[in-house]
Amino acid sequence: MREIFTSPELKDFLTSLASGELNLATGCAWVIIATAFSMIGGAIGGMLLAGKDLGYQLAAMLGSLFAPAGVIPAIIFGLAVLNLITNN
Repeated sequence: MREIFTSPELKDFLTSLASGELNLATGCAWVIIATAFSMIGGAIGGMLLAGKDLGYQLAAMLGSLFAPAGVIPAIIFGLAVLNLITNN
């Protein structure tokens, strides 16, 4: 386990992620992070909006499944625009 955390590849990846450098690996990482946050937010929103009507577990499940449908295209578009801006 120590070899994984001290590997130069992971160190380079975390450095490029923290510095804001956009490449394929950091772009995929940001999409995964944004998807996870949108699922959490969708679950909370589903429970707040329809928890009493549908039941809290069903509302949370539906909210977490439908929330990334709007977030993933927006994140990909935003990363593409940032990539165009930083390359010029």
